[in-house]
Amino acid sequence: MRIISGTLKGRILTPPKSFTAHPTTDYAKEGLFNMLENNLDLSSVRVLDLFSGSGNIAFEFASRGCPSVVCVEMDPAHARYISKTAETLAVAGRVRVVRNNVFDFLNICTSRFHVVFADPPYDLPGLELLPEKIMQAGILEEGLIVLEHPGQFSFTNTPGFQKTRKYGHVHFSFFALSKTLPTFALPTK
Repeated sequence: MRIISGTLKGRILTPPKSFTAHPTTDYAKEGLFNMLENNLDLSSVRVLDLFSGSGNIAFEFASRGCPSVVCVEMDPAHARYISKTAETLAVAGRVRVVRNNVFDFLNICTSRFHVVFADPPYDLPGLELLPEKIMQAGILEEGLIVLEHPGQFSFTNTPGFQKTRKYGHVHFSFFALSKTLPTFALPTK
């Protein structure tokens, strides 16, 4: 795993082999961030990274100038790895780790974010309800939810659905607060 662009471009992320998280492939990550960067000014976007795993996506956002990235990760070893890596990469002031269950966090979070990225375990019970749970939590500030998921899921009938993009075996579905909002209704370039 490597950071593919920005100030940390080329830095390698090497989580322990014992990690059970499935990292987003470089190919999928590159496609996702090309789309985001062509539509958003990432230097003014507050990001929430749910099911952070190795922090791969969070560090990509930080590398591209996001001023605030909050990672929610329940596994203590994964959370420690993200914190230590943030220190090593000198982004600890912008990348913060919250060790908590995502669903508990959504119930207590009082902060608001422009982008919520979620990469849950592909076998997560209730995965199909996750976009609605995020919207109902009231943490999205005229923003965007990006959900990474396996291909057997279709979210076209989910409130706020915008589109799905496929990169290899990785699927990203995009959601906004309402269908009346333009896609990527965020700070733009």
